[in-house]
Amino acid sequence: MPDYKAPLRDIKFVMTELLDSEQHYANLEGAEDASPDMVDAIIGEGAKFCEQVLSPLNQVGDKEGCTWSEDGVKTPTGFKEAYQQYVEGGWPSMTADPNYGGQGLPHSLGLVMSEMVGTANWSWGMYPGLSHGATNTIEAHGTEEQKQTYLTKLISGEWTGTMCLTEPHCGSDLGTLRTKAEPNADGTYAITGTKIFISAGEHDMAENIVHIVLARLPGAPEGTKGISLFIVPKNLPNEDGASGERNAVSCGSIEHKMGIHGNATCVMNFDGAKGWLIGPENKGLNCMFTFMNTARIGTAIQGLGAAELGFQGSLAYAKERLAMRSLSGAKNPEGIADPIIVHPDVRRMLLTQKAIAEGARALIYLTAQQADIVHSGKTEEERKAADEALGFLTPIAKAFLTEIGYEAANLGMQVYGGHGFISEWGMEQNVRDARIGMIYEGTTGIQALDLLGRKVLMTQGESLKGFTKQVHVFCKENADNEQLREFIEPLAALNKEWGDLTMKVGMTAMKNREEVGAASVDYLMYSGYAVFAYLWARMAKVALDKMVEGTTEEMFYNAKVQTARFYFKRMLPRAKGHAESMLAGADTLMDMPEEAFAL
Repeated sequence: MPDYKAPLRDIKFVMTELLDSEQHYANLEGAEDASPDMVDAIIGEGAKFCEQVLSPLNQVGDKEGCTWSEDGVKTPTGFKEAYQQYVEGGWPSMTADPNYGGQGLPHSLGLVMSEMVGTANWSWGMYPGLSHGATNTIEAHGTEEQKQTYLTKLISGEWTGTMCLTEPHCGSDLGTLRTKAEPNADGTYAITGTKIFISAGEHDMAENIVHIVLARLPGAPEGTKGISLFIVPKNLPNEDGASGERNAVSCGSIEHKMGIHGNATCVMNFDGAKGWLIGPENKGLNCMFTFMNTARIGTAIQGLGAAELGFQGSLAYAKERLAMRSLSGAKNPEGIADPIIVHPDVRRMLLTQKAIAEGARALIYLTAQQADIVHSGKTEEERKAADEALGFLTPIAKAFLTEIGYEAANLGMQVYGGHGFISEWGMEQNVRDARIGMIYEGTTGIQALDLLGRKVLMTQGESLKGFTKQVHVFCKENADNEQLREFIEPLAALNKEWGDLTMKVGMTAMKNREEVGAASVDYLMYSGYAVFAYLWARMAKVALDKMVEGTTEEMFYNAKVQTARFYFKRMLPRAKGHAESMLAGADTLMDMPEEAFAL
């Protein structure tokens, strides 16, 4: 397994030079503490923790996995101790509400920490990651009593959290869930049912676990309109707020799975467990979307992390591994062969990983800034616009980044050749760990339907126009910049085509609703490549401007321009294939009879 090294220079480039984080934080309510010096110190200390504590445990977690017994789940060697260091460092409270023990720092700064944690050790990072979602849900929808009881403990890190949606018979179709919530005389509810695939559902890292559970009240409407949300703790809180007697919730088993072995994926049994309603009755799914959207942005980080880790490992290997001679003449004449980084196809794989990782970082940080404004924007108008942008970008970030992040992880393994298939190098673990990203928190198909169906077509394209207008303004402002011509002209054409394609798909969907499902994944992938094109053009502009001004880091900035050029010439053409596919029509998918599939 490669030693993870936090890419601090690129993190700083995206935050301060591309997205102007200093001005962004100045425009937020309550972000006064996020000064440049404070931000640098936080990221620097976070990097040390991830490099020195979490990264060495990544392969340990994969090899040992979690172990189940009737007494509970034991996490891999070092996981519990690392979590205690994490809590002692104050990391769980970083972005939380100061009224409940949080530090009140911007959510986008917390996402930088999440990136480093996730890249260093994704399985470990899922434990506190799920707690962030539980924290956000209770903060947004809980009563004051619930906040004092649960939020304070989650923010301190003493307790962790989960989200409990999926059941054995239903995954994404939550309208069919069967878990019941029967009212008790004391105002609580008895929760009964089984939930599966619950990440971090049981473990030994914290004294209590707060489950956020979807269930049905008696007489509730059918489908998603009849779902309510409940807080169900593993141990019932005492009057003094401490963790008390065991609730009737238990882990029946843990899943044996392809990757993320260090995280316990649990079957959770609720046997009349005591729970508390959070939010209004029958509005549980609306409340749970607070948690799910947090998790979806968090999952997008997995795509970034898989690309970054694969790139770091394969780059180091490509510089050292000797094989064959360069076609243009020996580059290492004193050695028996040249390092494989001199070969064009290895360069293709490395540059693809680099373009994905750095483009993903830009997209996630951009999305995180929108989340900041939704939470702490100074005007209602700002918050509303940011919420629309966040809703549009979230499915793209979650699905597109996990898809291409998995591609990058595979390329990282491929650079190693046969050694990549061997466990000791860690590249095959990265591939296995990354594969879940396209499935959980809504599959690529589910995210694509959300983007095309709900976010674009149901708004008559308004959410798309909000983003394409930004792209149009950027292209117009830089239309006469000769240095940027190679990026601006194709970006402007792509931006126009994006709107035209949306119109065509929308028109065909008016005649046949199946057209939405048939076009949706290609539409999402096209949208991802378009968003990346915009971000890479912006990064190229920043880099070119820096070189014109004069800099001691010319190699860094020149590499940005060269990577942007690689992206536009060798990756962006993929969008054309997705454009053709999305217009191919639903009949190419739906005309074949079911019986014919088996012939």
